[in-house]
Amino acid sequence: VQLQASGGGLVQAGGSLRLSCAASGRSLSTYIMGWFRRAPGKDREFVAVISTSTNSSNYANSVKGRFTISRDNAKNMVYLQMNKLKPEDTAIYYCAGKSRGTLRYDYWGQGTQVTVSS
Repeated sequence: VQLQASGGGLVQAGGSLRLSCAASGRSLSTYIMGWFRRAPGKDREFVAVISTSTNSSNYANSVKGRFTISRDNAKNMVYLQMNKLKPEDTAIYYCAGKSRGTLRYDYWGQGTQVTVSS
């Protein structure tokens, strides 16, 4: 499956962005989907994950209450709504997918840049 992330940009602190992840080549419905980010000079870190059924999601503590992950299996899309953005949210954001029962994410999008100005 190929993943394409989009929706990044430049926003002021306190603003919002919605990232999208479009899948092609295979249905996303059987994949657990996640968002990750890599800030300048830092390692890639987990942001959010959503189960195949959309009933369960989990977030990094740093974004809990501000970010919401969702998916539309009919459209083969995954989203990350980001509200109350902070300068420390500045990073390249990646969507990723993995099969149930596996630890490693096998599919990665190319990333989209999010820059939050203070």
